[in-house]
Amino acid sequence: MIQTRILAASALAIASAGMAQAEATVAFLMPDQASTRYEQHDFPGFKAAMAKLCPDCTVIYQNANADVSLQQQQFNSVIAQGAKVIVLDPVDSAAAAGLVQMAQSQDVKVVAYDRPIPDMPADFYVSFDNEGIGRSIAQSLVDHLKEMGVADGAGVLQINGSPTDAAAGLIRDGVDSALDGSAYKTLSEFDTPEWAPPKAQEWTAGQITRFGAEIKGIAAANDGTAGGAIAAMKAAGIDPLPPVTGNDATIAALQLIIAGDQYNTISKPSEVVAEAAAKVAMALVKGETPEATTTLYNTPSQLFVPAVVTRENIKAEIFDKGIQTAAEVCTGDYAAACGELGIK
Repeated sequence: MIQTRILAASALAIASAGMAQAEATVAFLMPDQASTRYEQHDFPGFKAAMAKLCPDCTVIYQNANADVSLQQQQFNSVIAQGAKVIVLDPVDSAAAAGLVQMAQSQDVKVVAYDRPIPDMPADFYVSFDNEGIGRSIAQSLVDHLKEMGVADGAGVLQINGSPTDAAAGLIRDGVDSALDGSAYKTLSEFDTPEWAPPKAQEWTAGQITRFGAEIKGIAAANDGTAGGAIAAMKAAGIDPLPPVTGNDATIAALQLIIAGDQYNTISKPSEVVAEAAAKVAMALVKGETPEATTTLYNTPSQLFVPAVVTRENIKAEIFDKGIQTAAEVCTGDYAAACGELGIK
């Protein structure tokens, strides 16, 4: 009789745990709206993956719009709403250490997303290889300058991401590793507050006044800062434009590449990382240990390898793979240039 009661109690506990998992609340907190990727790709990808993995789970989405205090309020709010796992892309990687510590003290798991949290290990980290991204875009630029016959010792500008973003620091380290080992010199570099394109544009305009024709290339850390740099050069009447790197494969950047205004970007479909984050979140909800492929900042991690995209391979990497469609990208003035590349 006692054994029967124990078995019944165990079965009830297992059933209750399973019900709790099926009805778990998971939060997805993103950092800013300067990039369109979070609303257009990251959250839709995460939401779709969660719908498949746990149809009855509640998914809470918040965007902090580059406001550290607002993100902290959102973090507190989702814990109060019963979130068991928080997928966090921090506005400020240093400030996020306190959020991780607070969550873990309440048995809430934190998955660092895209941007790592160096000062306090999260339960898991999911991202593309940010240092590899920086190295790839800068090496692509260096190789292209050589192909163009740009003389050794020529200068480039370096536009980094936000100084509060640890991922931006990794991208910068990757860019440094490629540029420092090249025949070209960095004329000047800039950490772009909040990744804001207008700030990158303003800085670039000042460097054009300072260096003029000495600028033979620009290593920009993402498509937004690249777009700001390109706008500054066009406003200054520079023609032809020196090659400019980018990262994220936004529609605006793809259009600039097709038009010949931007040299490269990085194809890293956010849905890939978002789906991985959803799988990690569900493993943590179930009390399982997610499978890591590496460790970064003492945090078990899964890092994906991105692809460099230029005008030469944009059709194969972006359109043939269905990442974007001609209907989305080849609009207005870009239709003719798409036609030249066979993009239909």
